[in-house]
Amino acid sequence: MYDLLEALQARHVLTVPAVPSAVRLARETAEQVLAEWCIGTRHPAVGPALLILSELVTNSIRHAAALSPQVTVIFAAGEERLAFAVHDRHPYQPPLYGAATGTGSAGLATVMELTLGLGGTAAVHGDTDGGGKSIWITLPL
Repeated sequence: MYDLLEALQARHVLTVPAVPSAVRLARETAEQVLAEWCIGTRHPAVGPALLILSELVTNSIRHAAALSPQVTVIFAAGEERLAFAVHDRHPYQPPLYGAATGTGSAGLATVMELTLGLGGTAAVHGDTDGGGKSIWITLPL
């Protein structure tokens, strides 16, 4: 994943408090960043990407806020790929592909259905200290 991130030239990082209003702020920031990168809202990946992002930020706020007062969103893009991650400091790493088969949360099931339906990938990467994680999503453009 980190090799992929290095190959994506455009990057933006947003850190927000783990409160419900952060979902809207993350989504609005994503729309602005994508527009700056000339990825318009009419691109077929943008709507699903914004929904995926909203679900991931919501999950971090709902499930990790007690241990993670902030959530960080990382956006990256290249000519053919959009990537973003939502990071929090809660150590639990949810099984993403279990969510796709109906054994995880409804929000993660939606995330996986959209991601896989667009030909994208999803991965959970734990922090080196074991105290947090990032959920990375990549989507083709």
